[in-house]
Amino acid sequence: MSKRDYYEVLGVNKSATKEEIKKAYRKLALKYHPDKNKGDKSAEEKFKEGSEAYHVLSDEKRKSNYDQFGHAAFQGTGGQGGFGNFDFSSSFSDIFEDVFGGFDEFGFGSSGRSRRRSSSRGNDLRYDISINLNDAFAGTEKRINYTTFKKCKTCSGNGAKPGSKPATCNYCKGQGRIRSRQGFFTIQQTCPECGGEGEKITNPCNSCSGVGKTQSNESVSVKIPKGVDDGTRIRLAGKGEAGNKGGTSGDLYLFISVETHGIFKRSDENLYYDLPISITDAALGTTVEVPSIDGGKTKIKIPSGTQSGKQLRLRGKGMPILRRTQTGDLYIRIITEVPTSLTKKQKELLQEFKTLEDTKSNPLIKTFFDKAKKFWKN
Repeated sequence: MSKRDYYEVLGVNKSATKEEIKKAYRKLALKYHPDKNKGDKSAEEKFKEGSEAYHVLSDEKRKSNYDQFGHAAFQGTGGQGGFGNFDFSSSFSDIFEDVFGGFDEFGFGSSGRSRRRSSSRGNDLRYDISINLNDAFAGTEKRINYTTFKKCKTCSGNGAKPGSKPATCNYCKGQGRIRSRQGFFTIQQTCPECGGEGEKITNPCNSCSGVGKTQSNESVSVKIPKGVDDGTRIRLAGKGEAGNKGGTSGDLYLFISVETHGIFKRSDENLYYDLPISITDAALGTTVEVPSIDGGKTKIKIPSGTQSGKQLRLRGKGMPILRRTQTGDLYIRIITEVPTSLTKKQKELLQEFKTLEDTKSNPLIKTFFDKAKKFWKN
């Protein structure tokens, strides 16, 4: 019996893209898969035929040879009416991994090996902790309390009552999987009796009811290094939940949140704040003491004629950089405060000052209005 054209088998034309070929095979495989058509030899043959076609057309080199020579390109020891040089048993897994991403869509395994579950690592835990900016600057130590699951001390985590052991599952003979033959391949499924463990606890531990873990309230002291910022994560290895069947414990992750400060604003390793000064200090210049995050005071000089918005930089007065020796800077923005309430004497003095002002005193004002006059003329 002569073979059908591979394009005809998949229902696509020769110009079909690789994705269209994959889509056509997926549709065929879902329809004729032997697991869905038990005992139907016709469906099994169509499934084999479609898999052979996809094996050839999904590979550019094989597809090119087929387009040029047809089925003759693959005739060798296999002869006609079968799979020729196509080794279905060795290629079937690759095809399904490519098209379906695995075998779970049909509920069977990819090999005859046992998949008995062994010990597994415990879950990781998260703990949110809030600190102030001063603690973030200097570093601190905090004690935290949390609830987790620890390995049962009575049964050492195996779930069985002391003096007894988990019994081998009779249904799967300790394999954790059961297998059955369907045509040319083997179907594997998780053992319904032991849930894939390969063993069953017939005499459970009284302390943990056979789980192997018990709830525990834990307390741990944590050193928070200087320089931490919002979102910094600290890992405490092995402080998470206990693993299953004696598996290693997970980790505890601390997520740091730094509270807003009343003076300082932070951006990475640098600090910022606004320094209000009077118009007379801005005009005449002055020296003021300003706060720094270490709790100290720093004297800075305000030059005469300082404009509102001018920024001064104090090197090394910012935040330490986490796990490094460098430190950020402190930026101080000058804000000139205009009086909102004046005495009679102050008003008289300001009026007198106004009569003495000239363009040299306020060059920005003169420049702006000169530009405005030119604009109005146009």
